[in-house]
Amino acid sequence: MAEITAALVKQLRETSGAGMMDCKRALVESDGDMEAAADWLRTKGLAAAQRKAGRIAADGLVGMAISGDGRTGALIEVNSETDFVARNETFQEFVSCCAELCLGAGGDLEALASAPCPGPGGDSVRDELTHLVSTIGENLRLRRTSALSVERGAISGYVHSAVAPGLGKIGVVVALESEGDAGRLAALGKQIAMHVAATKPEAVSVEDLDPALVERERSVLAEQARESGKPDDIVQKMVEGRIRKYHQEVVLTEQTFVIDGETRVSEVLERAGKDLDAPVTVAGFVRYGLGEGIDKKDGNFAAEVAAAVSGS
Repeated sequence: MAEITAALVKQLRETSGAGMMDCKRALVESDGDMEAAADWLRTKGLAAAQRKAGRIAADGLVGMAISGDGRTGALIEVNSETDFVARNETFQEFVSCCAELCLGAGGDLEALASAPCPGPGGDSVRDELTHLVSTIGENLRLRRTSALSVERGAISGYVHSAVAPGLGKIGVVVALESEGDAGRLAALGKQIAMHVAATKPEAVSVEDLDPALVERERSVLAEQARESGKPDDIVQKMVEGRIRKYHQEVVLTEQTFVIDGETRVSEVLERAGKDLDAPVTVAGFVRYGLGEGIDKKDGNFAAEVAAAVSGS
């Protein structure tokens, strides 16, 4: 029997787009014959991943996981081409597995991709994804991952439009730091996570806002105010008032809490600190909305060619 070297496996993987373990098995089945191995992969439907890789994947699922001690939380977005795949149980299991692995990856996408998937095969997440591309028939992509941790306090999460526990279209994790009761902190954290899902804040506090973003907003507001024809001192007051309104729109602690519709989030935290007899602060949050920022305009190349040929 021919020796199946790592170089042969790598070469077959590069030409076929199939996973490492699938390539090794194909070479074993074909006694090291590269062409026969490629044909074996094609017959098993495992060589199509590379051709699908260029297609836009803007659907899929956001996965969330919280560690058993409640001190670490993670999010991941795994994209597919259609919403149909998001209802596929195999795909859901893969995203859930990835979310759990994200707890140890520390927000590093490459570390996640290289991590071994649980199971007898021992394939990496990257190889398992390639295998799923071949079996599901759509381009799939590990897009992004983030993780938050606290030493004292609680991590809470919320998933909106959930299709299964911890899987949905919008995912949020919130880190609360406090010496207060962890259970009550977790409950408050979930409410704040629901608030973040609804309001999409850009920063925890005014000080955390990107100065360049604030300056750009200030410039736009100043130009709008000058068009009123009012004196400069009045214009300045108008701008400051509008900046405060801007803060109320994009800063978490300045926003009105969606749970009661009347209290500022900063006041909610202050009240919680008194109830818990320990200060409560938001150490950070992460919000993922499925497909946000992805250009979903996917030109159908085959249709374009057909149209060109027909002259339409």
